[in-house]
Amino acid sequence: MSAASPSAAENLIVQLDTILQPLKLAELFQTPQPLEVELGCGDASFLVEYARRNPQTNFIGVERLLGRLQKVHRKGSRMGLQNVRGVRIESSYFLQYLLPPHAAAALHVYFPDPWPKKKHRRHRLINEHFPALARAALIPGGVVYLRTDDADYFSQMTEVFAAGKEFQKIETPGGLAEVLTDFEKEFNARGIPTLRAAYQLK
Repeated sequence: MSAASPSAAENLIVQLDTILQPLKLAELFQTPQPLEVELGCGDASFLVEYARRNPQTNFIGVERLLGRLQKVHRKGSRMGLQNVRGVRIESSYFLQYLLPPHAAAALHVYFPDPWPKKKHRRHRLINEHFPALARAALIPGGVVYLRTDDADYFSQMTEVFAAGKEFQKIETPGGLAEVLTDFEKEFNARGIPTLRAAYQLK
């Protein structure tokens, strides 16, 4: 068994029994429906609000820091959400090993660590290898939604997706763009704009 399946009333954080096998999504959610994943869900402000607005979709938030992930449980439980879960692990590992192939209708990557020093850029989540990971994770027609405040990182994001032919650039839907992350609210309040891009798998 790859993961325990807690009820929404108990714990929205998935208790991993192993990190060597893909998750059994049917054991995590009461209702089988389309899945979207937020890689690096922060304080879960975007995740739980977007899940509340879209009860017909299941959501997984991935976060390395336990303190942040616990907010998925607290906020989701307060709202009575049964369509959201949190997984504590590195985002790239989750994509490559824990998410079943072609399981996600969308991947959300918002304000990932920019690793601004040139010698550290290899640590960036969105790099030349990411489109291949996304292609393996998404269903046909699935979408990658990106947001950042870092212009240099945004250039890298757009370059790596433009380099391949598997994705086409599309507009971010207005209903999605209006649901802000915690970082986004803070940055926008300081006059720092959000840089957005969205890429659909052909």
